[in-house]
Amino acid sequence: MRPANLNSKIFLDGGDPSETREALKQLGFLDGQTTNPTLIAKNPIAQEKIKKGEKFSPEEILYFYKDVVKELSILIPDGSISVEVYSDFNTKAEEMLSQAEEMFSWIPNAHIKVPITFEGLKTAELAIKKGIRINMTLCFTQEQAAAVYSATKGAKKGDVFVSPFVGRLDDKGENGMDLIANIIKMFEKSDRHVEVVTASVRNYNHFLYAMKLGSDIITTPFKILKEWVDNGMPVVNSKEIYEYDPKDLKSIEYKNLDLSKDWKSFNINHELTDVGLERFANDWMSLIK
Repeated sequence: MRPANLNSKIFLDGGDPSETREALKQLGFLDGQTTNPTLIAKNPIAQEKIKKGEKFSPEEILYFYKDVVKELSILIPDGSISVEVYSDFNTKAEEMLSQAEEMFSWIPNAHIKVPITFEGLKTAELAIKKGIRINMTLCFTQEQAAAVYSATKGAKKGDVFVSPFVGRLDDKGENGMDLIANIIKMFEKSDRHVEVVTASVRNYNHFLYAMKLGSDIITTPFKILKEWVDNGMPVVNSKEIYEYDPKDLKSIEYKNLDLSKDWKSFNINHELTDVGLERFANDWMSLIK
């Protein structure tokens, strides 16, 4: 069962409901689940179809995604299920918003994932006004997180997530966990309407350190949740001693940013956001005939 002293919400990062069932069995709880085009492409049913040389029509893939999401919603009725819009470098805010409205209607507990691009932030600004909960994804800088905060002013706590991808920064030689610490620090004196989701968790140390830092949410693959269970589900809170060793990763310095500024004034460009956007688009298109 959920440890009484656990402050962070625990999400499963995956696109296979059978894995969700196993995670619930092992942990006794889940606070939510995040999905994306890559994870849906890895779903066993989708993989079996690909192996047979078959693919989905554009309509079929949406029905498939909807069915997966509805099953996850039933399994975690009191949690949040993140559903991602399709977007590439040419997708405009109006198109993303249309997808967001459709996907938000699928289940009662959805957060719609939108990339932190110029058009994505325009989408977020409009979505919040329509009462659509969002999860701003592919975050790699403190400036991007500040722009998310600014674009969604007036939203209630719980309506907006921002998902920094720590593992992909580590791959680039930077300490991704520094970004989590910096964003949490930046939001400390704010209205806290944006919740921080530690994402792209690659190892058990990422998971435990995110707890210590006070990440609102940690989303992680099943194998790391299983490792947590196997270790007795320890909880590391801010007052406890836990040393995170970044090894030779380069530190990411904290920046004093003014959250009252217009979101368009922040530099939201990052090469990893572009790479991630392209990867998700390619994985989605790989399923479509």
